Amino acid sequence: MGLVEKGLLPKPLTKLLNTARSYSLWVYQWGLACCAIEMGAAFGSPRYDVMRLGVIPFPASARQADFVCVSGTATDKMAPPIRRLYEQMPDPKYVISMGSCANSGGPYWDSYSVLKGVDQIIPVDVYVPGCPPRPEALLEGIVLLQMKIRGEDMAERWRGEPLVVGGGLEHGGVPEEKQVAVLKARKKNPAPA
Repeated sequence: MGLVEKGLLPKPLTKLLNTARSYSLWVYQWGLACCAIEMGAAFGSPRYDVMRLGVIPFPASARQADFVCVSGTATDKMAPPIRRLYEQMPDPKYVISMGSCANSGGPYWDSYSVLKGVDQIIPVDVYVPGCPPRPEALLEGIVLLQMKIRGEDMAERWRGEPLVVGGGLEHGGVPEEKQVAVLKARKKNPAPA
């Protein structure tokens, strides 16, 4: 780990390790509301087979997980357990926020007891929008997370911007320079077939 922390790992070795890490992700499922049904469909249904992407959806505890998928309405009462779960995960660890409620509070954003997004308590790597998002959207979020891991510099890990599924490219929700950067990244690291 000393070489990784100092940023002295050779580029080919970094690329090899990142590719291996991106295709061996153990996910911890944290379903809180209706989005958990869609997450369960993506992780448990033979139609949306996440194991072909290298994602293993059955870790026994947070201490074995590489990333957590938080789906549904996160309330203030659930914030400490979510934070504790995140702290128990070994490094490097990643977070996918799935659904409008987990992203920004959803239709309950004005409630006194609902978090205005999971990113208020833990850092989020990929946002999957929708109410509820389809399983295909979660699969795209996983592919985007894998692309992020493959292009990751271990020393500079947390200094990047989170990814948003769809990226607002069709609706103009992302500035033009970020759209160009996202498209270049997609061309550079195409999704696995």
